[in-house]
Amino acid sequence: CLFLMAANVLEEDSMEQDIESPVTIHQPKLPKQAREDLPKNINKECSKRKIQRYVRKDGKCNVHHGNVRETYRYLTDIFTTLVDLKWRFNLLIFVMVYTVTWLFFGMIWWLIAYMRGDMDHIGDSTWTPCVSNLNGFVSAFLFSIETETTIGYGYRVITDKCPEGIILLLVQSVLGSIVNAFMVGCMFVKISQPKKRAETLVFSTNAVISMRDGKLCLMFRVGDLRNSHIVEASIRAKLIKSKQTKEGEFIPLNQTDINVGYYTGDDRLFLVSPLIISHEINQQSPFWEISKAQLPKEELEIVVILEGMVEATGMTCQARSSYITSEILWGYRFTPVLTLEDGFYEVDYNSFHETYETNTPVYSAKELAEMASRAELPLTWSVSSKLDQHAELETEEEEKNQEDQNERNGDVANLENESKV
Repeated sequence: CLFLMAANVLEEDSMEQDIESPVTIHQPKLPKQAREDLPKNINKECSKRKIQRYVRKDGKCNVHHGNVRETYRYLTDIFTTLVDLKWRFNLLIFVMVYTVTWLFFGMIWWLIAYMRGDMDHIGDSTWTPCVSNLNGFVSAFLFSIETETTIGYGYRVITDKCPEGIILLLVQSVLGSIVNAFMVGCMFVKISQPKKRAETLVFSTNAVISMRDGKLCLMFRVGDLRNSHIVEASIRAKLIKSKQTKEGEFIPLNQTDINVGYYTGDDRLFLVSPLIISHEINQQSPFWEISKAQLPKEELEIVVILEGMVEATGMTCQARSSYITSEILWGYRFTPVLTLEDGFYEVDYNSFHETYETNTPVYSAKELAEMASRAELPLTWSVSSKLDQHAELETEEEEKNQEDQNERNGDVANLENESKV
């Protein structure tokens, strides 16, 4: 932001300067307190230009762990640590473990032969060595490889006159089996990780907001590119937005649940063809008071999580994606991708991310609800007023009838008095 402000000042002060001449301005490194004391409008302007994602579009979390002092915890779970390493480090460790093991036991075999004096009786047919045809460190190293990998070429063999060699053979066989089981298991889990299965689970590039069944809804599309299905697939959505509590506590990156059908069971997906996931914007929705004009000003991120079991392996798979405010289109719908062909349904993934514009109110869901309630009030007023008017007319008619009856009674009484007279 300081860079932009300085550039604007220089442009105003030097209007006659050549436009093609480069001007380099180094941004000063301000302390944290000074950065926090900058004007709020400048901070807002910078936040509009760049929004830091919490979860990237490829599903990787944009969070780095720093100042971790208890690093020994990684060694206590060494298996998971090796599985989580990158492939180049995993392969390096795989090669180094086997190489170090072979060199270590090869050195011990050479020391046994050296201490027994087998090196001094090479070629002596009357001497019984610990290992036949072992005449140096290289041959001891080869014998170590043959023993641990159970190759057994038959040229170098252990004799029965060497008890220390028999004990070492047992130890190397047991430890070699443990190393094989650990490293092969680690490589198998690394290869069969369901992360690559998540690569064929796709999310729409944009999310949309439009009317569905007379209600304002937030929608996005998910699909599976493989013919093998995701078993027990479920979808979740989280709103990532910083907030400040009533007590003044600031909560960065607060997570709020977005209901995508949890109470109705619509979050359980049968993901055979692409599906449009809908979130109804009601009073419980965090988008209840957000309108079209207010949406670009919001600093929020929607994280969507698709989980399920891989049908081939039975492992749990999770795919993630996110949408920021610039990727939420107000007043759009997704283009249909499913068509009926001769005996089957065909999905056109070329139109998977396409949207089209539709008539959608620019007001928030709260404003729409208030307008709908105000539109119903005059109707209730007219009905009540008509009922009141009808009641008043009935009372007036009753009063008139009572007066007419009294008048008639008075006339009858007068006639009777006149007749008596």
